[in-house]
Amino acid sequence: MTVTERPPGPRSRSARTADSRLLILDAAVACLVEDGYAGASTLAVQARAGVSRGRLLHHFPSRAELLVAAADHLATTKLEEVRLRSAALMADGPTGRERVDRAIDLMWATFQEPPFWAATELWTAARTDPALRAALRGEERRLRAAITAVGDGIWGAEIAAAPIYAELTELLFTSMRGVALVYAFESRPAATDPHLPLWKRLAARLLELDGEA
Repeated sequence: MTVTERPPGPRSRSARTADSRLLILDAAVACLVEDGYAGASTLAVQARAGVSRGRLLHHFPSRAELLVAAADHLATTKLEEVRLRSAALMADGPTGRERVDRAIDLMWATFQEPPFWAATELWTAARTDPALRAALRGEERRLRAAITAVGDGIWGAEIAAAPIYAELTELLFTSMRGVALVYAFESRPAATDPHLPLWKRLAARLLELDGEA
């Protein structure tokens, strides 16, 4: 007896809406990362996504909302990847100085990836674009909270409980962000950056781990 498979039923309107929104976000991410803020116009995103003007404006009434949502979408996706990489990196349960060194290596690596460069494009443009600045401000706070939560998992409960931990991670974050900007115009291996051993020594000293192997 032959069973005839039924063709899939029509997809719901909400599913089609979600798909088109994701298509637009992926296109905006590609434009922002590959062509920068100047090249990520709504027309460029619309063409790359293959959607109508009305469809794009239905989801994102302004360019600022579109690009901030795109950067957030990219960062959220990458944060999950970082969380999984961290789980693999720390699977053998390193502690003390060894865990600090691995955490800093992973933290620094994220500043060489697309979310950082997408954010950099937006931060720079926001200086002279009030609408973009307003759209970016709220998302930045939410995203920073998500980054902190992932970071706490990378460092581990013992280190995250240290009194200096919050100040240390803030210092590392801002320092790495500044150093990473150099890589926009200088080609060299990030893994051999001279700041990397300095950050590790500084973290060990502040966390009072200098006596550990």
